[in-house]
Amino acid sequence: MTQATRHFTFLLVLLLAGVVLPFLIWGERFDQVLTAEGVRGWLGRFEGFEWAAGVILLVADMVLPIPSTIVMSALGWRYGWLVGGLLSAGGSMLSGLVAYGVCRWFGRPAARWIVGDDGLERAGQLMERSGGWLVAVSRWMPVLPEVVACLAGLAKMRWRTFWLALICGSLPLGFAFAAIGHLGQNNPWLALVLSALVPTVLWLVARRFR
Repeated sequence: MTQATRHFTFLLVLLLAGVVLPFLIWGERFDQVLTAEGVRGWLGRFEGFEWAAGVILLVADMVLPIPSTIVMSALGWRYGWLVGGLLSAGGSMLSGLVAYGVCRWFGRPAARWIVGDDGLERAGQLMERSGGWLVAVSRWMPVLPEVVACLAGLAKMRWRTFWLALICGSLPLGFAFAAIGHLGQNNPWLALVLSALVPTVLWLVARRFR
């Protein structure tokens, strides 16, 4: 293993630790409070602004162990699959954009101090080669959306590629879980399958027209 690869691996471990640590500290408490009924009740407190509260929760998922799919389902229950899907997808995209922007414009000096230029260069090579796939597919996985978005920012992944991949991953996720909330379904497996397959297909198409 080369020094650059070791530094990149260390950077990846740090990002994972930063995302996983809140889950270990507060995860159980959030799971108990933010159930489907709990999220619906919490959104109901913001009468007329439930949409904004839901989007804020989705963005806060960057740093807090918030079950984003439950929030998306609650938005679908409140606004229907179309508007709820747009809000859910928009919240997911906004979360990714904030993580990308913060790490790109404010996180690189700290990352360079920790892993050096060779570590950042290795991260850049990975995102140049496979970044689109990673961003698109990671949106439906736990933990990985925040890690991949931060890594893309640190690696200065091309903005156009990141944005396009983010859309390909967030749209199917948001609409699938909003539809579950709208239809009152309790089993999210169909949404997980669709959210895993559709981003891949969308990214294949998007690459041809990029």
